[in-house]
Amino acid sequence: MIRVCVAGATGWVGSSLLPAVDAAPDLQLVGAVSRGAAGTPLGSLLPGFDGDVVVSGTVSQALERRPDVLVEYTAPESARAHALEALAAGVHVVIGTSGLDDEDFEAIDDAARRHGVGAIAAGNFAITAVLLQRFAEEAARHLPAWEVIDYSSDLKPDAPSGTAREVVRRIAAVGRPELRVAVEDTQGEPAARGLTMHGTQVHSVRVPGFVIGLEVVFGRDNERLTLRYDGGSGAEPYVAGTLLAVRRVGGIVGLRTGLDEVLEGT
Repeated sequence: MIRVCVAGATGWVGSSLLPAVDAAPDLQLVGAVSRGAAGTPLGSLLPGFDGDVVVSGTVSQALERRPDVLVEYTAPESARAHALEALAAGVHVVIGTSGLDDEDFEAIDDAARRHGVGAIAAGNFAITAVLLQRFAEEAARHLPAWEVIDYSSDLKPDAPSGTAREVVRRIAAVGRPELRVAVEDTQGEPAARGLTMHGTQVHSVRVPGFVIGLEVVFGRDNERLTLRYDGGSGAEPYVAGTLLAVRRVGGIVGLRTGLDEVLEGT
């Protein structure tokens, strides 16, 4: 039985994750973190829950429940600190919070290795997003040029999204796109060409009506290939991927970014 604590328990994904963990025969929900619901019996948030868990206001308090895995779905400004605190306590970590950067991941990987535990971080735990990343990596082996368009609601504060950052890192492992006109040679405003990440131009669109989406546009002379992922308003796709990660994170040491290696084992 894997003992699980969910940080961000009243958030969009967290509130859907709680009943999924509670219903899983191989998982035990032993803790939940939410500043707004601190001190509330978990049963009042999760009808049918028969444990004696009280929602914690901090990760420090929740770790006293001795979980095996902390699932982090809070905010980018606190996710790194939460992960490092859990790893230092010998607790595995699954991170679904968007907005972490390469420096954050390096610190988390170092801490996980020092303490002999595992961490899995994904900008998007939806299986369809993982497939887009895989297909994009393959396309980059055959097409010379590409750019990324990152879509989300105007309420999303981080840009590019974790989904975009992840796909760019994956493609960068294959190579860099060809640019016939360098960004710095743009006539007009170079900023109009977007953000350069690992050699790829990334354009973040933030307008009402989107939940989350991503396009990777590949091209060469006289042909073009577009790969597109769109997430809906429900959190169910992210829950399924998160549960996969929870079940697999205990078998690794250090940080794995992306859900691919977890998916391979299913």
